[in-house]
Amino acid sequence: MRAVLEHCKGRAETYVPAKTLLIREGETTGDLFILIEGELEVLKGDTIIAVVTEPGAILGEMSVLLGQPHTGTVRAATGSTVYKIDDGAGFLRENSAVTLLVATVLAQRLNAATTYVADIKRQYAGHGTMVGEVLESLVNQPESKASDREPDPRL
Repeated sequence: MRAVLEHCKGRAETYVPAKTLLIREGETTGDLFILIEGELEVLKGDTIIAVVTEPGAILGEMSVLLGQPHTGTVRAATGSTVYKIDDGAGFLRENSAVTLLVATVLAQRLNAATTYVADIKRQYAGHGTMVGEVLESLVNQPESKASDREPDPRL
């Protein structure tokens, strides 16, 4: 993800002290954050689900891509330096190389989640149908419209 930093040259760097919230779960901002240095925590509710330390890591991408509220909270675990991209969708439209990196990371996450679901299904095979049904419903959710906004014809 360090390659993302090359696409941010010339942008203003922002220092955020420890415990500063960058993204609040449930809010819609359209912002992306790119870690330059430091340590950021990703929380779902009150639970830390990831600690991000890799320079070039992008945060807020799911909300930007789906046009929906942020699915988690991001806060600085230590004093950190980031790029704040106010128009995340515009940044991704203008930087296809960054968009491809984001797509790759999201595909890796999906692959890991799908593998995990398959492992759980194997572990609970023969233990009734409830676990299998729940997992099937997660994997086979009906297609939903990601946003109420009209699609951008330029995309």
